[in-house]
Amino acid sequence: MPEQVPGSRPVSAAGRESFGSRLGAAMAARGPLCVGIDPHPALLKSWGLDDDAAGLRRFSLTVLEAVASLAAAVKPQVALYERHGSAGMAVLEEVLATARDESVLSIADAKRGDIGSTMAAYADAWLRDGSPLAADSVTLSPYLGFESLRPALDLAAETGRGVFVLALTSNPEGASVQHVGGKDSVARRITAAAAAENARYGGSLGSVGLVVGATVGSALKDLELDLAAVRGPILAPGLGAQGATPADLRSTFGDAYPLVLGTSSRDILSAGPHMGGLREAALRTLDGLRGQ
Repeated sequence: MPEQVPGSRPVSAAGRESFGSRLGAAMAARGPLCVGIDPHPALLKSWGLDDDAAGLRRFSLTVLEAVASLAAAVKPQVALYERHGSAGMAVLEEVLATARDESVLSIADAKRGDIGSTMAAYADAWLRDGSPLAADSVTLSPYLGFESLRPALDLAAETGRGVFVLALTSNPEGASVQHVGGKDSVARRITAAAAAENARYGGSLGSVGLVVGATVGSALKDLELDLAAVRGPILAPGLGAQGATPADLRSTFGDAYPLVLGTSSRDILSAGPHMGGLREAALRTLDGLRGQ
């Protein structure tokens, strides 16, 4: 679990405890598990559900009910709701609202990134108080320049929410951008920018996290990335069905492992549709992340 660095808990301009502080507390209390809510058509079919908004809703709310008390966070994959149009987005709004009601943190996996007023509009959609899509945090793409994310970084700090910025992904194509520069790689510049941004949160866990794939292997060492210095949470997708084990995460992340939020989707979701199966799969993953 991430130990909170000594210091006062940062409070946003809206009078709300920061996302990083809240996530750190959730990881300490429940363990470092994030459950991805990924309603792929094949999973809906395996659950005996139709690939429509009704099937989407039943799938999502069942997963949420099963794991809300076990996971530090849930991560709905926005694209899999968008493919159902306005009806799918209405389901996503309900999922995010239900997560708030169930006191589990939400990460909207939207990977948004743009410039100027368009980026401000994305920030408004996912991070503004009162927005129907407001989540506790959202994933962002920095490849128009880290500073292009400024509207989201500032609004998250203002409202007590957080962001996870893509830094080092495990897809083969990612290296063609993220590894460029060697020891002064794009990925290293992103981690340095996130570390600087987290200075505003004082000694607590910062609210600017990074997305680093669980299956990046030796890339952290090869690129000399010091993730512990970022002092923010690390969202590590790829646990389970994509091949990474909890032991792999401990080996890959080393000293930064206490900051890692291990993310599992299909490995847990395939245990449905019964809630008991979903809970057992989540608990098994959680035990592995805790080293039990």
